[in-house]
Amino acid sequence: MKHDVTVELAGGKLIKFETGRIAKQASGAAFTTSGDNAVLATAVASPDPKEGIDFFPLTVEYREFTYAGGRIPGGFIKREGRPSEKEILTSRQIDRPIRPLFPEAFRNETQVVAFVYSADKENDPDVLGINGASCALALSDIPFHGPVGAVRIGYIDDKYIVNPTYSERLVSKLNIMVVGTKDGIVMVESGAKEIPEEVVVGAIEFAHEEIKKIVTGIERLVSLAGKTKREVTPLENDEAYAAALKAKVGDRLRDALDTKKNPKFESYAKVKEIKDELKKELPADDPAAAKKLSKYFEGLRETIFREQVLNDRIRPDHRAFDEIRAITIETGVLPRVHGSALFTRGETQALVSATLGTTDDAQRMESYEGEQKRKFMLHYNFPPFSVGEVGRMTGVGRREIGHGALAWRAIEAVLPGEDESPYTLRVVSDILESNGSSSMATVCGASLSLMQAGIPLKGSVAGVAMGLVKEGDKYAVLTDIAGAEDHYGDMDFKVAGTRNGITALQMDIKIMGITTQIMREALEQARRGRLFLLDTMDAVISKAAEEKSAFAPRIHTIQIPTDKIRDLIGPGGKVIRGIVDATGVKIDVDDTGRVNVASSDAEGLAKAIQMISDITAVPEVGKTYLGKVVRLAEFGAFVEIFPGTDGLLHVSEIAEHRVKEVKDELREGDQILVKVLSIEGNRIKLSRKAVLREQREKLGLPPVADSGGGERSERSDRGERSDRGERGGRDRDRDRDRGPRPERTERPAAPAEQPKHESTIVLEGGDDFDDDGDEFEGDDEGGEEVETAAGAPADGSAAPAGGARPAGQRRGRRRRGRRPGAATPAPQGGNS
Repeated sequence: MKHDVTVELAGGKLIKFETGRIAKQASGAAFTTSGDNAVLATAVASPDPKEGIDFFPLTVEYREFTYAGGRIPGGFIKREGRPSEKEILTSRQIDRPIRPLFPEAFRNETQVVAFVYSADKENDPDVLGINGASCALALSDIPFHGPVGAVRIGYIDDKYIVNPTYSERLVSKLNIMVVGTKDGIVMVESGAKEIPEEVVVGAIEFAHEEIKKIVTGIERLVSLAGKTKREVTPLENDEAYAAALKAKVGDRLRDALDTKKNPKFESYAKVKEIKDELKKELPADDPAAAKKLSKYFEGLRETIFREQVLNDRIRPDHRAFDEIRAITIETGVLPRVHGSALFTRGETQALVSATLGTTDDAQRMESYEGEQKRKFMLHYNFPPFSVGEVGRMTGVGRREIGHGALAWRAIEAVLPGEDESPYTLRVVSDILESNGSSSMATVCGASLSLMQAGIPLKGSVAGVAMGLVKEGDKYAVLTDIAGAEDHYGDMDFKVAGTRNGITALQMDIKIMGITTQIMREALEQARRGRLFLLDTMDAVISKAAEEKSAFAPRIHTIQIPTDKIRDLIGPGGKVIRGIVDATGVKIDVDDTGRVNVASSDAEGLAKAIQMISDITAVPEVGKTYLGKVVRLAEFGAFVEIFPGTDGLLHVSEIAEHRVKEVKDELREGDQILVKVLSIEGNRIKLSRKAVLREQREKLGLPPVADSGGGERSERSDRGERSDRGERGGRDRDRDRDRGPRPERTERPAAPAEQPKHESTIVLEGGDDFDDDGDEFEGDDEGGEEVETAAGAPADGSAAPAGGARPAGQRRGRRRRGRRPGAATPAPQGGNS
């Protein structure tokens, strides 16, 4: 039978739990919805305990199907494959809060599965996965000391928001996931933008009130459709055996566990020696006795640790509760990598390297939301030799992904913006030794290596792991916990941040009854430890290196007009590929016109920048450019000042003296300096004369005297065209007999020494070329003049026979009048 319950959270947000309609053969199933998000969570446990194990075999799987967002997976295989990083992290967020809530004696294989079947792309379904898993376990017959509830809290404009949307999370200063029961908090996972500790505590308190609403709703559904829980046989507790063991080897074991006197492996050896002596006293054919010894011997180790901390107020290595182990830091330890740091704290050591790349190196991630790119990656590796063990290295485990994600959140909050540092970044932390807090060593090493690589972080980031031991009203908060303190303690509390505040936080609590006062005390103690670490780190390197590694790419950013993006890319990417092939650089262009050019070769980088600038440059009025003459015309020349951008250099702007013909001054392919006079739409007017004048004036030379082949008469002295006689039409047949050539009047005497360039060409028939700056309509091909239909009347009637031109009719280009005294030629070809 179908049953459902709806829970209303702050802000009017609803979560609906439903059971009895879907997946009825599972031990427990809950179909959880909120808005258009829908997640099915199931819980199944095997009927019998698994023999020969001393741990709880729980597995958790969370999957987000692409069809939930209306997408088909990319690539050749159109189906979901291995779980993504987010799916693994969410699986861990389900596992960590529920695992401590199963009975200690429960050894049945148990699997919790959460599938996202619908996603609205506005709200993250991971919260529904945690709540749905809790509800499924509560509804099932599996023994479970729950249920738990989960909420995500944002912090915007000094207000807490429950389950913020993706857009709200972008502007939120806090992104914290809190999971708890009615009685207390069991897990916290957070990223933040340097916020104070009190804001975090306030968020946890606010979240717990909302969690109580969810737990109440699940309990109401369990009362309607829940199954009877299985009986679990408690583990044997032989108090007399434990007391006898303590009396026999307690003092020796206490001394062996003293890690101030005995370093880690010496301590391990002494503990093993005591255990081996006890084994020798057991019957050889009694495996049950050996198993019982191992159990109670491990229990005695835990008892000794807790008594020392709570009663004697000492730690295994005799440090004060707020004392951090000895720290050594080295930077630049790897010569070829872009940035590196070796961070050692006690018996934990991390070698952290930073690599700088371009946008092409960004990680592509596919989900139901679509394809996304991540420009900052942090990877954590934990090889077995780091703890002196032999183990298989078959890939990255969930623990490694989780520790890397925690360090990623800690560093991501202080990365510079795209404008300040356009690099894609990859940080890799290899744990070389481990005795607690390796994830926090990764945070410190990542900050150091990025600064050594020249990345301007907003501030140094340090992390510290805190621990808690509590029994009744007695408790102790421990700073910088080592392996035994993590293993036997009641809380693992990791805090990372800058001097200004927290950037990442992770808390796993194994017991109930952790009050907000204890949390405040732990956060304040962590803040003091973080400041101590930052002082130590800043003494080595406190700001980004001025010079990046010689092996790192240099990225130069150019902002181009968006309408120039097409010119830079070219048809089919031809232009941009040509630049890459010619210079060996990497070029990234986005839709805003931002162009990132990257190369480790300074010469290639400079060449590529110049090529891009030339292609995308915009001419400026008054600026001088080196251009190339691409075409000559009668009225001037066309000069290419940028690839694909031409301007007109009019004949009157070629030189300071009068230019008779363009070809006398310029040739196609010449490179000349020109100044932009004006820009009218797509028309660019250029001047070479202005550049020559500036150069001459700079050198202090006198003005250039104009030489035009003799003085010209003013147009007012030429008389009307009709008074100068008729012009004969020019016959195109050059072989035709034109008759005797008329005598010409004597020209004025030329100066004794002619300049190199003349400004007048005397044409056949006494006409001369006009270079007064007009643009002509005639045909310039082959130097021939083109007439407007020879002799055609203005009204468009037929021309007179023989093609004679009526008096005063102009030719196809403007011509000068004859000089005074020049004879008028007789009509050619018999025209009158």
